[in-house]
Parts: sequence; structure tokens; C-alpha cells
Amino acid sequence: MTTTTLTPLALATDARAFGGKAAQLAAALAAGLPVPTGFALDWTAVRAVVDGDRRALTWLDAITDAGPWAVRSSAIGEDSAEASFAGTHLTVLGVVGLEALVDAVHQVHESAADEAALAYRRQHGLDPTPRMAVVLQPMIASEVAGVLFTKNPVTGAHERVIEASWGLGETVVSGLVSPDQYRLAPDDGRLLDRWAGDKDVALWLQPDGTVTEAPVAADRATAWCLVEEQLEHLHWLAGHCDEVFGTTEHDIEFAFTEDRLHLLQRRPITHG
Repeated sequence: MTTTTLTPLALATDARAFGGKAAQLAAALAAGLPVPTGFALDWTAVRAVVDGDRRALTWLDAITDAGPWAVRSSAIGEDSAEASFAGTHLTVLGVVGLEALVDAVHQVHESAADEAALAYRRQHGLDPTPRMAVVLQPMIASEVAGVLFTKNPVTGAHERVIEASWGLGETVVSGLVSPDQYRLAPDDGRLLDRWAGDKDVALWLQPDGTVTEAPVAADRATAWCLVEEQLEHLHWLAGHCDEVFGTTEHDIEFAFTEDRLHLLQRRPITHG
């Protein structure tokens, strides 16, 4: 398959061309879930960008005014039930301008050839030759963000486990902070337990599109970052993902801007 232009994310439904991350976001968009609309490059289009195809550069140039962008990996086989590649491939945040977009696509493409990624492929018996597609989403200037598991990653219990912190969710995903943790009942979303983290730094999206790290005041670092209504929104999102994806096991990345919830990524829960 050869793509001749950027594909709207809602149409990137073929995981064999656009990867699991893009295909699952496309399914969520089709179901009306709150996914930021964006674009996808299938793996052949990514290769064209990396090879310096002038037509490919024209595709990216057409969206430079709409940034800043989050450029996310969506390798073929990534975010599948068998292999998540969580933390293995690259995401580049706060991307502005054609040169930066091209560089970000290069970086994400190259992350597929990282030794850790290749070892993961060997471990899971996957095709040793990676094919990297890319998702481009407009950056969300989140006030709070994090991850939601619908199965406890430690005990295996079927409950909602939420980890969240101030600012962009990369602080949680990368382990930069000790996030707040919440446990919700899977049936009605009632709060079962919670622990306050030490959220002493945050990443913030700036007006010029750059992402900066800043310290968090001591009293705010240990204050709860999610309120009851936001927990209800997350419980709602998990239930709707059950309907869309036909399973009750989800690993979800989310963000809040004021009281608006955004679904940034959804993958099945895997054990490897």
C-alpha cells in the first residue's frame, strides 16, 4: 500500500498499514470517543519522509500552521494484544514547523531500530524487520494527565487503576514523578482507595509550542490532582472502551483541559 498524502486519523483503520495505535484511535473516533483529531502516515509514507521524497515533505508542510504536534510511533504490531512495545518506541512532543516535523518522523522511525526494540521483537517472535507508521495529533495543553488501567497491573484485580499528575502525562509515563493513584470499582466507578503522590515537577505546553519542565510548589505537589467529576469521566471512558473494543482490559492515556477529557492512546493490556 502506498499513501499519496496524509491520512485523516479517523480513516487510518488498517492496522497492517497504519499500526495498532492509529487503528485503535480511528476506531475510538468512529465511536465518538474524545480523541484529538489528527493525521496518520502509513509505514510506506514514513519511509518516503525518511528517504527525503519531496512529495512527502509537501504533505507535512501542509499542516505546519496547525501545530504544535505530538508525533507518536505506531509500528506495525505495536499496541496489539500480543505486544505493546510500551516505552520502547519514541514520542516527540511540541513539534512546530516543517523541519521539526521531518526530524520528529526521523526520530520515531529510528526508534524502531533501537536495540531494545529489536530485542523485544525477537522475544515476541515478531517480524525482525520493523515497519514504522506515525500518528500526528495536535498537542493538548493538559492541566492534569495520566494513565488508566482497567485491570490492576500488580494484583490482576478487575478494577480501575488511575495514575495522574499535573501537566502533560509524559511525567507519569516516563516515571519522572510519583503520581497520585486511585482505585475505582469497575461496576459503578465508586472510589475504593487513593494515595497521594509527590508530583514535584510538571511538563507544560507553552504558547510557542515548546514543552518546558518546571518545579511544582510543595503544597500542590502532594494535593490531589483529580476531582470526583474527573474520576467519573474516566470511569465513563473505560466503560465505552469496553463497548468499542469488545474487551474489558484497556491501558489508556488521558488528559484533562479544565473539565474536558481527551483520550490520547488506548492499547490492550498485555503481559509482556
